[in-house]
Amino acid sequence: MACCACPFLWKLVVTVSRVHMPLTAGAEARYCSVPGAGLQAAEGASETAPLLAPEPVCQWQPLNRHQLEAAAGGSGWRAVRCYLVVLFWLAWMTMLAVAVAIVVVSSKPVPTSLNWWQKCLFYQIQLEMSPDLQGEGSGAINAVCERLPYLRSLGVGGLILQGVFHKKASPVNLTELAEALETKAQIQHLLAEGSKADLRVVLDMCEVNLLGHEEIAGNKLLNRSATDTLRFWLEQGVAGFVICDSDPAYSVETLLEWREVFEEFSTQQEERILLVEQTSDVLRPLNTLTQSNITLVNVVIRSILPKSQQPLSAEEVAEAVETRLQMTQEDVWTIWTVGGEVSDELKRLLLVLMMTLPGSPAFKYKEEINHTWNEKTKHSEVALFSTLSHSKSREEALLYGSLTFLPFNTTYNFSSSSNSSVSSPPVLAFLRSWGCVQFLVLLNIWPEPLYLDSAWAPSLPERGMFVASTGMNHMGSTSLYSLKVQPYEALVIKLFKPSSYL
Repeated sequence: MACCACPFLWKLVVTVSRVHMPLTAGAEARYCSVPGAGLQAAEGASETAPLLAPEPVCQWQPLNRHQLEAAAGGSGWRAVRCYLVVLFWLAWMTMLAVAVAIVVVSSKPVPTSLNWWQKCLFYQIQLEMSPDLQGEGSGAINAVCERLPYLRSLGVGGLILQGVFHKKASPVNLTELAEALETKAQIQHLLAEGSKADLRVVLDMCEVNLLGHEEIAGNKLLNRSATDTLRFWLEQGVAGFVICDSDPAYSVETLLEWREVFEEFSTQQEERILLVEQTSDVLRPLNTLTQSNITLVNVVIRSILPKSQQPLSAEEVAEAVETRLQMTQEDVWTIWTVGGEVSDELKRLLLVLMMTLPGSPAFKYKEEINHTWNEKTKHSEVALFSTLSHSKSREEALLYGSLTFLPFNTTYNFSSSSNSSVSSPPVLAFLRSWGCVQFLVLLNIWPEPLYLDSAWAPSLPERGMFVASTGMNHMGSTSLYSLKVQPYEALVIKLFKPSSYL
């Protein structure tokens, strides 16, 4: 039994000895301990003292004025301030140099300053041949005057009066007018109303014998200068005159004399102009080596289609349009007219073409602007005309941008719903570009729908925005790779990149 109790007693002794073992202290202690009973404890020490002594609390105090001045006046801070100032001005000069380089290297051309005849549309009207304008007395002129504000709202800025003078009129009678106009007072009234509507009036004197001889009493021939006629109508407020390149007045001597008269009545804001109508395929050159047509003629009136009594076929229209698109742009400003007769299906297409060609369009009464005499009538023709007119007045690319004709190979560039083969390109297209802005014009002169192939024009952006169409039935953005052009349809699309803004 004693043997059995030995282990228990041994454990008890060990436990009691551990309880009474003093805590080690001194320099060799590894922990923060308190002294035991067998050691000399430090003064005030006890087993209840915290093992970790609290760290002293440092209170932050701001520097006073003298300390700040001493610190700021040090050599180290002065050097830092100098480096920062130099670094700021170097960065500013670098940004300025980069901005100047971007402006210089930028490819956007400088906007061109345009004259009044380059920013407006022209409207041709022959009073005695317009059934809706017939009237007794001054009724015809009054009918025109009532519609001038509406024409101005459509963007028309110039009115070309045809048939004002007799074909055999001479400079002797300065106010010899057509019988349908009765008196010069009617024309003067029209000029006054046009001035109120901010619409210029130009008199057409093509084929008028301005330089002819007049026989008077005594069988004596007098050669009256046409400058008296020009001065008379310029004093009334006429903005310019139209002559033909086949008239005897189309000569260097006469035009130099007329130029002096125009400059006499011209101002910086209101320049009087001379328009020459081209009667053949090529403008007849002036016989001079020192003067050019640009200094003597302001505007040349050209027709897109050849003159014809019967409507031209689609092949003839396509050939004529393609010829005009491939012509080299001349320095002299051009006013475009339709010229020949076409079918009703192609009239809207030619309207789009005239509005998007470089130059100014000139429309005839009841030819391209159908139903526009009635302000209450809202047809698609008026919507198309208004949209194109406003776009041409706002967009620099349509005003004076460059023209790039886009040729096509019909074998792979386009696919058609029929297998008929044609000799001319099925779709005529060109670009009007100014800087980074581009307008794509597509003309389908043929009686079948056509689809643009994906390999049509890889250099053009993939997407664009519809601006106008002959049916005014396209809106929003579109992809050029999935575009369908309806028969006799014309499309105007503003091209843009996905990351750019319109």
